[in-house]
Amino acid sequence: MRRINLMLGLCAAAALAALSGPATVQAQQAALSPAWPTRAVKFIVPFGPGAGADIGGRLFADKLSQRWGQPVVIDNKPGGDSIIAINAFLSANDDHTFLFGPAGNFVVHPFVYSKLSYDPKELIPVARASNTILALAVKKDAPYNDLKGLTEAARAAPGQFNSGLVQGITEFTFWGYEHAEKLKITQVPYRDINVAPTDLGEGRIQIVMSSFAIVQPQWQAGRIKIIAVNNKTRAPIAPEIPTAREAGFASLEVEGLVGLFGLKTMSNELKEKIAADFKAAAADGSIGERLKSTGQVINVGGPKEFADAIEEQRANVEKTVKAIDFKPKQ
Repeated sequence: MRRINLMLGLCAAAALAALSGPATVQAQQAALSPAWPTRAVKFIVPFGPGAGADIGGRLFADKLSQRWGQPVVIDNKPGGDSIIAINAFLSANDDHTFLFGPAGNFVVHPFVYSKLSYDPKELIPVARASNTILALAVKKDAPYNDLKGLTEAARAAPGQFNSGLVQGITEFTFWGYEHAEKLKITQVPYRDINVAPTDLGEGRIQIVMSSFAIVQPQWQAGRIKIIAVNNKTRAPIAPEIPTAREAGFASLEVEGLVGLFGLKTMSNELKEKIAADFKAAAADGSIGERLKSTGQVINVGGPKEFADAIEEQRANVEKTVKAIDFKPKQ
């Protein structure tokens, strides 16, 4: 009898441990793990105040500061093809400092520059925040209203069409389209791409491919027409405009990926926490509504989602680089 009672006691103890064990372990881990953030968080943005990424960064910063109970500060570091901001982020070497901006800039850096002051592998996707809407526009009175008509016209007049393109992944996407369609279009170099839509409306150039926000004022003024958006889905701000893929030109498809990047030393747990907080911040729809008016679409995603989308872009750029035999700057 004593042996039976002993066995029953051991079984009961084991059952109790099985039920309470995980909760106890989690509680212990929570007690041992320091809370994050423990101080102010900084988002370094590679553009000046008022740019699309700056607006998005500030909208998320306001919401996240409420969730985290700590200030989230925007630090604008424009210029240098985003390299100034990237170096500032990496040199901080701090798990409370992040880079917030478009992935397209540094995706092309290894192909554009023979030597870089940073290692792109040090930038780790943490949370996708939004997609910038990219668009292709022509003069209002151009004799074509779609990509097919533009392509046929450009093919029939090699070297007579001029383009204004946003630097970076937008350029590479357009160059890939030129190669695929066997076109010869002259790119006009712009120090300030915001001037290009005005030149387009006045007939000095024939094509502009940029963010929707850049062409929007001239489009609304009736001086130019947008014949396609480059994103995978139509833009909520102009749902009547087809995507490039819908128009039959998949080579012009590209997403303006915008999000948060951290150090490669960051734990997976912290990355997932931050991504979850981004999703929660966007849940009430207020950020998405504000972004819509700036030519952006809310599209929050976790670290793997973001990393996969960036890798897709990198592979597309590499394909174009090989096709056109592009040589990096020395």
